[in-house]
Amino acid sequence: MNTHKKKDTIAATIEYDSKRDAAPRVTAKGRGLVAEKIIKLAMEHNIPIKQDPALVQILSRLDIDEQIPLEIYKAIAEILAFVYSVNEQYREKHIK
Repeated sequence: MNTHKKKDTIAATIEYDSKRDAAPRVTAKGRGLVAEKIIKLAMEHNIPIKQDPALVQILSRLDIDEQIPLEIYKAIAEILAFVYSVNEQYREKHIK
């Protein structure tokens, strides 16, 4: 008997459109195979992925299209800074 329980993969995506939204919102979320599909699609489309188990737990409790609560803005700001940094590195490397 295998006593090691494999942890379910959890994924959530956010989007922020400053012209439309007052705050970033959850655009997809899932566990297990759905989460793996979300991650695979992000990788296929070169979408930056930030691993943060505590934050994904919070995001996974929100509804799709629900805006991010004020209480977790700092964590979301860190993700957006990470994404902007990755995008800038990509531009410097690929666009001359």
